[in-house]
Amino acid sequence: MNRELLSPSTLQRAGQTIVFYAIALIFLGYGAYKFTAVEAEAIYPLTSNSPMFSWLYALLSKQSVSNLIGVTEIMLALAMMWPGHWRIRMAGSLGIAGALATTLSFLITTPGLGLDGFILKDAILLGGALWAAGVAWQAAPTQVAGAVARPIDGRAAGGRGRTAGRA
Repeated sequence: MNRELLSPSTLQRAGQTIVFYAIALIFLGYGAYKFTAVEAEAIYPLTSNSPMFSWLYALLSKQSVSNLIGVTEIMLALAMMWPGHWRIRMAGSLGIAGALATTLSFLITTPGLGLDGFILKDAILLGGALWAAGVAWQAAPTQVAGAVARPIDGRAAGGRGRTAGRA
């Protein structure tokens, strides 16, 4: 068997890809499900007790609040998977982490809500989303004296080599 298939870096890349896309696909599914009446009713006890969401019900219907959350979740998942700029991927990942932290806050704000699979799964996804944000951030160009510079002569940024200038 080829040693490259079982190398630590190959296994890490495979795991990274699986976790990254699994989180994004889960959030796409969550977002799409928010457009159903069943989900709008299911999240109402959680969101109506949350200071972050309860005020929305004075302005919008149950279904409209659920739809707004769904649109947000879909946008964050698409941003996380964005193949372009690292800042968009990082913003999507951090947005998903924030949404998951908000879901975990329901443990405090919703009376009678206990630790169950629904909440525990979000703790695991939160860790994955924070990790994905770190991976996106690592894709950023090197910072030199407050300006973004890209090495063009093979030397590390911050050295005395020439750079391509501001990005």
